[in-house]
Amino acid sequence: MNEPVDVLIIGAGASGAAVAWSLAETRMRIVCLEQGDWPKSNDFPSTGTDWEARALEDYAISPNRRALEADYPVNDDDSPIKIANYNGVGGGTVFYAAHFPRLHPSDFRVRSLDGVADDWPLDYGTLEPFYALNDRMMGVSGLAGDPAYPQKEAVMPPIAMGRTGEVLGTAMNRLGWHWWPSDAAIATEEYEGRAPCINLGQCGSGCAQGAKASTDVTYWPEAIRSRIEVRTKCRVSRIETNDADMATGVHYFDADGKEVFQPAEIVIMACNGIGTPRILLNSASGRFPDGLANSSGLVGKNLMLHPYAQIRGHFDERLDGYRGPPICVWSMEFYETDPARDFLRGYSYQFSRGIGPARTAINGFADGMVPWGEGHHAAFRRLFERSAGMVSVCEDLPEETNRVTLDPDLKDGNGIPAPRITYRLSDNTRKMLEHSVARGVEILEAAGAHDITTKAPVPYAGWHLLGTARMGRDPERSVVNEWGRSHDVKNLFIVDGSVFVTSGGVNPTSTIQAVALYVADQIKSRIYELFD
Repeated sequence: MNEPVDVLIIGAGASGAAVAWSLAETRMRIVCLEQGDWPKSNDFPSTGTDWEARALEDYAISPNRRALEADYPVNDDDSPIKIANYNGVGGGTVFYAAHFPRLHPSDFRVRSLDGVADDWPLDYGTLEPFYALNDRMMGVSGLAGDPAYPQKEAVMPPIAMGRTGEVLGTAMNRLGWHWWPSDAAIATEEYEGRAPCINLGQCGSGCAQGAKASTDVTYWPEAIRSRIEVRTKCRVSRIETNDADMATGVHYFDADGKEVFQPAEIVIMACNGIGTPRILLNSASGRFPDGLANSSGLVGKNLMLHPYAQIRGHFDERLDGYRGPPICVWSMEFYETDPARDFLRGYSYQFSRGIGPARTAINGFADGMVPWGEGHHAAFRRLFERSAGMVSVCEDLPEETNRVTLDPDLKDGNGIPAPRITYRLSDNTRKMLEHSVARGVEILEAAGAHDITTKAPVPYAGWHLLGTARMGRDPERSVVNEWGRSHDVKNLFIVDGSVFVTSGGVNPTSTIQAVALYVADQIKSRIYELFD
């Protein structure tokens, strides 16, 4: 058994890093357990010419495909959207595209505005100062003045729109629809010791330049300088509690496969919307027969994955190819509920540049545009560096039937049950996807594209893992309260995407980190009442 600590954080990704950094000023003894290791930038695919192949192998977004020692398997056979996950210091921020929108004010009031789902116990105004703090810590590039949002400052100038952004932005102007240069957690100038982006264009498999704001290069160096300890290759299996229904620490397997107990006064979960319910459910005991912190029965339920549609076209002129951050502009034109449409809520568009040579050939062949044999090279040249398009990020309304449970057979390398995903697209989501495809085709046609292809939903796009330990004031309808504290276990907190009440129609990392900073602030201000 290790010496007791004041605060134990499980997970060193987006939220774990933010909460650790914020709590460091308390001078408490804080340890973070991470089942992966520190990523090494000289190992990233972008350092070699085989980067496209490695993005489907040891740097694949699917843990089932990667199957590295740090990964745990996920049974997602019963879902049309497959789970993406990464275990290591930095978590999903090592692999994400660094697209960095915030939730909109309406996303916190869906029940009040549209009569579905539930309202958050927080609002945009409460999180706004934490959004701003997180923007500075991560180093966010953007352009102030976007009419789709309340006023917010830009930390750095926006990433270059490139010719792709110009062509698609001009088309949006013709249609009279909203668009704006997108916020990105990518340095466009020297920032806090990080070099600026040099347009490698391979953001999704690790940024060797260090321009992309993954938390291993933003929050964690500062937290470690403040004497936070990060222990890697430590896989947590379950949380222990005492007769007073308080967490006493966690059991984990170290790098040698030895099971160790780490005592702690406060336990904070930052394991994402799949990993957190997995540990809670695996922490079932005589006092908590249905899983820890699960008196509501909602642990693992209300899983939201943000179904994506992809719409891409090809152009007569040469565009940016794969060079530059992949997402250059966004549109919130169809974000809010419109009574004229046959679905509630809405979606955002992420406008994206082209793809690499290998994917151009593979996708072109799959879409019937690049034959093998005679005419192959000519057809390839008509596509390569001449494609652009968008994905729609569709709001996923919470449904209890979409859930994470423990698989009865599949286990990880330490014998811990793997998560099993049960997920279905709702009728509302299907209508939203159809609408986004139709409008996306309209945009590309206005931009002069031809050979337009569509896919909905995109199957390997389950990287937004939300809602499985939701936040709320009513213990019967939520897992944690309005400041992230478990209703059932008073010294247990959750700060990752599990606590989302609704998903919005944008990437969640900015909000996940703002919530983590908010919860840390609440812990600091309420420290003396935690054990009352």
